Amino acid sequence: MSQRVRIGMIGGGQGAFIGGVHRIALRMDDAFELVAGCFGRDPNNTKATGAELGLDPDRCYPTWERMIEAESQLPPEQRIEAVSIVTPNHVHHGPAKAALEAGFHVICDKPLCISQEQADDLAATVEKTGRVFALTHNYCASPMVREARERIARGDLGTIRKVYVEYLQGWLSEKLEDSGQKQADWRTDPARSGPVGALGDIGTHAHQLLEFVSGDRVTSIYAILQTFVEDRALDDDDMILLKMASGATGTLCCSQVCFGKENGLKLRIFGTEGAIEWDQEQPNDLKVIGSDGAATTIRTATGAAGEASTSLTRTPAGHPEGYLEAFANIYIAFARAIRQQEQPLANPFPTVDDGVRGIRFVGAALLSSAENRWVDIPE
Repeated sequence: MSQRVRIGMIGGGQGAFIGGVHRIALRMDDAFELVAGCFGRDPNNTKATGAELGLDPDRCYPTWERMIEAESQLPPEQRIEAVSIVTPNHVHHGPAKAALEAGFHVICDKPLCISQEQADDLAATVEKTGRVFALTHNYCASPMVREARERIARGDLGTIRKVYVEYLQGWLSEKLEDSGQKQADWRTDPARSGPVGALGDIGTHAHQLLEFVSGDRVTSIYAILQTFVEDRALDDDDMILLKMASGATGTLCCSQVCFGKENGLKLRIFGTEGAIEWDQEQPNDLKVIGSDGAATTIRTATGAAGEASTSLTRTPAGHPEGYLEAFANIYIAFARAIRQQEQPLANPFPTVDDGVRGIRFVGAALLSSAENRWVDIPE
């Protein structure tokens, strides 16, 4: 990158989790310079976070509205060019829309927002402004996920028949939100998380990963959204039957009450001539089953891996590579898009359209669970 992209961050102050992940990712390829921020609702938190990061105190703003306004008034060669939004879900739509309308590019944590109205509004705003918008469904930027996508796209599996995706965690097996734990507190609060809990937090990841890898679309679902922990306001366990546009069927399961599970995101796709399996906790491995029934494990940075996965691989063979690197792959692709540089891959990062798909999936699941019936997902 010949010139770093100047970026400001909204959210991610002291006590936050995902903001630190985004800051590592945006630094990994030296393509960005973080120059401004509003890191939380508390101005003192923003000041302290800015001091830790070595930012100019005058560019550490008390509100995101003030940040966008003030940065817009700076000379073009000084102002931010992009905004990273790493807030709880209910503070995605407002800052994203305002930043786009002010001429800034946006990279936003998932899910896109908390309602279909907000999702459609953001899609319209992206189209109107022509700004670059990226959504950090990071798992789709893992090398072996790209390997799986490419193998399916060229027909290695034949006709897809069955799809299974699960995302199992156990960290909310008890009512952790009552302890004051920050991550549990907002993720189980409808005012901040939106109308769903586990489904929005991790189910949207599973949905996006399935559609991205398969190249297919979920068209109809039958959902059971449950809350196992007593007095919890939002779902913590979800079971969903799927029908795909191609005619394939399958399931999507996501849960945050599977005691002992850490971050168990797994994808399995079965066709008439082969199958693939990928496990996020073993991200360097892709299990491929051929038409003869032989099972092979494809590893990153080896001769068995194709060009698509190789273009996202950062470390030599045998070195662990996963979560942070996948985030960084999205950030560097976002930077290339801003600088209008050639991308090594088509569909280099999830866009606002992926986010709209996720919100439609959530809405259909809520309706299906409430009315105990199959619900079609609108295009």
